[in-house]
Amino acid sequence: MNRTLAHAAVALAVLAGGFAVACDRPVPEEPSPLGTGKVGDVHSDPGGWIEYTIGDAPLVLSAPHGGSLTPAFIPDRTCAECLIGADVGVEDLARRVGAQFYARTGRRPHMVINKLLRGKLDPNRSVEEATGGNAVTIPLWKAYHAFLDTANARVAAENHRGLLLDLHGHSHAIERIELGYLVTSGDLQRSDAALSASGAVARSGITRLASDNAGHLGAAALLRGPSSLGALLGQNGYPSVPSPSIPAPAPADEFYDGGYIVDHHGSSRGGPVDAVQIEAWKVGVRDTPENRERYAAAIVASVIEYLKLHYGWVPAVATSTGTSAR
Repeated sequence: MNRTLAHAAVALAVLAGGFAVACDRPVPEEPSPLGTGKVGDVHSDPGGWIEYTIGDAPLVLSAPHGGSLTPAFIPDRTCAECLIGADVGVEDLARRVGAQFYARTGRRPHMVINKLLRGKLDPNRSVEEATGGNAVTIPLWKAYHAFLDTANARVAAENHRGLLLDLHGHSHAIERIELGYLVTSGDLQRSDAALSASGAVARSGITRLASDNAGHLGAAALLRGPSSLGALLGQNGYPSVPSPSIPAPAPADEFYDGGYIVDHHGSSRGGPVDAVQIEAWKVGVRDTPENRERYAAAIVASVIEYLKLHYGWVPAVATSTGTSAR
């Protein structure tokens, strides 16, 4: 086993200690080591609350806020700053993206899903806020991030580099996709030259891509140029910010620029896997199975093209790139 991957597997075995449930009470269990596993294997913490599906593509999908399970033994998060609103439909969306990506490419993305309601656990926060101070969920928070570390390590070992998409939903007034690279609204409101000179992208979730991309593109082009992720999503029917048509949020606009997962598992900290947070509105996108299927198709078409243009990754097997526009 690759040394980095082996280290991640050991870390997971140490960190993912959790609880199984019997008679609605937590029962401590020792986790089994992840080992090498095979593509398509599904692993979880001992209680089954956090799920990791092993992939073989240079793509990691993360869905931290889409779960719906509310086991009685896990207290609700009650901290003053805790956000508890669930991202409706996002767990199902992640599974649809994974299935469609496999159908289109013959390769599986890695996928990490929190099956608990956000009011119980929020993996996109530091451990204190994520758990609301509830010790019982600390092992589950650790399991989520250990699974992401393992997925990134596998991507690095098998593909050298890759992309993590952190899937979310928003309830902001403007119905558009918000792409969080850890680049603030204020930085995006700069001119292309000023944005590039600011160094914001060199500190972002796509730090590695900014210094090493197949098209030798600059910072502004990666964020909102014609081959940016926002441009591709727009071409597939989902207007996005930043993109050529919407270069930046207006100063008064609500905008999510990325969170804990992008910060800790993207390339801003020197790793080989870039990360972007994708926020989608609900009505017409996340609210029905049909709309989620259509949105998943747009994500898959956009990401396949993005991986080809910027990472030079082309799957050995690929089907039609067409999607159904909204």
